[in-house]
Amino acid sequence: MIDAVITYVNGSDPEWKKQYAAVAGKEPSRRYRDWGMLEWQVGNIRRFLPFIDKIFLVVALPSQVPAGLEGKVEVVLHKDFIPEQYLPTFNSNTIEMYLYRIKGMSDKYLYINDDCIPVAPGSEDEFFVGDKICRGFAKHLFYPNMFKKIVRKTDTVARKAAGLSPSLVFIRPQHSPSPQVKSIGEELMNKVGEDLISSLSTFRREYNVCNYVLPDYMYHTGKVILQRLSCRHFSMGAKTPAQLDAFLQNPDRKWICINDVDMSPAREEEFRKVIAKYASR
Repeated sequence: MIDAVITYVNGSDPEWKKQYAAVAGKEPSRRYRDWGMLEWQVGNIRRFLPFIDKIFLVVALPSQVPAGLEGKVEVVLHKDFIPEQYLPTFNSNTIEMYLYRIKGMSDKYLYINDDCIPVAPGSEDEFFVGDKICRGFAKHLFYPNMFKKIVRKTDTVARKAAGLSPSLVFIRPQHSPSPQVKSIGEELMNKVGEDLISSLSTFRREYNVCNYVLPDYMYHTGKVILQRLSCRHFSMGAKTPAQLDAFLQNPDRKWICINDVDMSPAREEEFRKVIAKYASR
């Protein structure tokens, strides 16, 4: 049995915006905006991934859940699995550290960001084979920005948990839905809990550890089959709305990850029209 876990935030939710402003002292940035893809994502998981049992939707507040998903997902609030002293949090890295604590979830689960949509049939063996996960990895030497610093720190902690020495070269899993194992999360907390807990923060910081710690640790302990998922990474900064429309009409990959970036209101509206076209099917 395999479940799916989706982490989601709707930056236009008045209750969430009020909570954010009370902690941050300012309005949330546009990176928290909702593109209206969640119901499309859930529907396509059911359509294309028949091996998925429950779908857990992780949100900060009940007001975050779209009305159209009532009864279709298992709603999990941050307070249901994240220790109280780390709440509220607006940092996906903090949320991800505790996904293994979600009650009622199967040991094997597929962690999916809310910008990743399946667009063609998939199978269980694209993610799990026996006690191993399937994942593609890249190796890096330089860490010029916050994200890469987090990735490097994450691999360092995973190597420590695996009993390995630090390395100048660090690994990064493919940016795609992530097969994960609940018991591995527990194992990591037992082995390097101090490192994981000291990395937590309310907002994203370069000293964070991210969810890559699970696949990195499994890589370093021989529990990974090196196999890239058929997934198209689509940056709204590098591609046009017309290119997104063309891909969705005739996808050449099984998944698409639609990456949000800063853009003009006019360009945003063009992208919204394309997404709405397919989300309404």
